[in-house]
Amino acid sequence: MHNEFMKAAIDEAKKAEALGEVPIGAVVVKDGEIISRAHNLRETTQNPVTHAELLAIQKASEAVGSFRLEDCTLYVTLEPCVMCSGAIIMSRVPLVVYGAADKKGGTVDSLMHLLDEPRFNHRADVVSGVLEEECSTMLKSFFKNLRLSAKQKKNAR
Repeated sequence: MHNEFMKAAIDEAKKAEALGEVPIGAVVVKDGEIISRAHNLRETTQNPVTHAELLAIQKASEAVGSFRLEDCTLYVTLEPCVMCSGAIIMSRVPLVVYGAADKKGGTVDSLMHLLDEPRFNHRADVVSGVLEEECSTMLKSFFKNLRLSAKQKKNAR
């Protein structure tokens, strides 16, 4: 079941990549159905808060008519950052499933454990590493190509 929904998040990440965005995608699931989909749009919007998770949470809240997403699961291709972890806590998402760890910015498992912080009024369960290789490879390939393109532009001068 987790694989199916993570594949939908990967499809969203591919949409981001096609736009030149970092390929991160997210979906929110309620009662076994996807109620929202989103992908990174920071470069497109030039807005630092248009992460896939935030957009998916916003759309899910609109779909259910409440900021409380207590019966939902968030699937995301990359471990959420501090901003997205805060949104997960504030929206009361009870389960987060992610693909690749983010050793430099992840605040679910890598740098800290915000979703399991007992001082917050809400905590979320976490399933990590779902389709991890596919999620990780997509990101590594994107950044490798970005560096290569930058190097080629520099050498063309």
